[in-house]
Amino acid sequence: MNKKTLPIVDVKLDSIVGGGRAIGTLPNGCKFFVWGGLPGETVSAQMTKKKSKLAEGVVTAVIEASKDRRTPRDQDSYLSTSPWQIMTFEAEQRYKAALIEEAFELHDIVLPGVIEVYSDNKQFEYRNKIEFSWWWDKESEQLDLAFFRRSSHGKIPVEGTSLANPSINTAAIAMRNLLRQKPEVRAYNLKTMLIRCDKNGSIAMQLYVSDPNFDLLTDSEVAGLNISGFELIFSNPKSPASVITKRLQAWGKITLTDTILDIPFNYATESFFQINIPVYEQALRDMKQWVNIKKPTVDLYSGVGTIGLTIGGPKVTLVEISEPAVIEMKRNISILEREKAVKAILAPSEKALEYITSDATIIVDPPRAGLHEDVIIKLLDVTPERIIYLSCNPVTQARDVARLATKYGVLYHMGYNFFPRTPHIEHVVVLDLKK
Repeated sequence: MNKKTLPIVDVKLDSIVGGGRAIGTLPNGCKFFVWGGLPGETVSAQMTKKKSKLAEGVVTAVIEASKDRRTPRDQDSYLSTSPWQIMTFEAEQRYKAALIEEAFELHDIVLPGVIEVYSDNKQFEYRNKIEFSWWWDKESEQLDLAFFRRSSHGKIPVEGTSLANPSINTAAIAMRNLLRQKPEVRAYNLKTMLIRCDKNGSIAMQLYVSDPNFDLLTDSEVAGLNISGFELIFSNPKSPASVITKRLQAWGKITLTDTILDIPFNYATESFFQINIPVYEQALRDMKQWVNIKKPTVDLYSGVGTIGLTIGGPKVTLVEISEPAVIEMKRNISILEREKAVKAILAPSEKALEYITSDATIIVDPPRAGLHEDVIIKLLDVTPERIIYLSCNPVTQARDVARLATKYGVLYHMGYNFFPRTPHIEHVVVLDLKK
């Protein structure tokens, strides 16, 4: 049975909502959420999903443009990676501040003072990590790099992205060209390619394949890519994500090293590590002023330890669920010769509640879903004097702060534009126990 084609409709857009889409109202009262539009614009948009009271879509034409509209740098693929390329950077900063305010107002929390969003004003070439998919062009019978189309399961072939450090795009093209020379390689053999670079432009690459018998690359082939390290990884094709099922090949230096606030960190290609280090360092400087070094620090959801090991004071406990991240964390602790003062815990934060104590400063940097319910309950029960909450999702952060507001007040807050030209926002809130 063929899927019914939804219509293209005209709509006047009113505002931008959490998540980054613009919203308008159709004549029948249905709310229409669209990508590619700005508040104040009248647009034509292709519906991609329709329910009784709301619909989703993508702008196909701008009838009346906003004064904030700009031509995106990646005209073919910007919707896949950075849908806010269509606006001025000043407008982006303004909308991000407004979305932070809106997230907290929904929970009846008024943040003190002016809501600011810090940026180093570098809008492109800031990402040190990109994951590419693959595309097979049937007409040319040629392999291409690709990104997934937003609001669709389809893909769009690309030559790279303007968000990435240029060395990443160069390495991606080099691997694409190498695989094009192999007649047995098609897009269905491949899953994704993950590329990371350090501050010096050194590249570590992982090629995820769906065939456990995929031919290994020769040393000369990998050397010709001009990268520091390479891994060939079989990823179970039944999983939509590129998970590591079996490492088939390793070449060169497969981990990277970067300094954060002058402290060196090793990290694996696939492990969590900050995408935009200069802006992250500013967030750490701002957070550091609220850390009492006379007290122990507990850093939950700690990744490879970049928060606790830079601003956490002399006695730190790091809790992280990812085993590869903890392996690198322990290596970092050893390099810094801090084994006696720093404890690394491999566990979900909600399973390590005994480390949340009343005499410690608690730092949390959870995933987008926010704090686990058990963590909130423990914080309210133990009542440490100060909680520093770094979030990649102000909506769930505001929800959690509202829960904690029975015993805590907001002492400080600051937004950070870690991901320019995208709707993503980082936000720090410092909570102090009410006297």
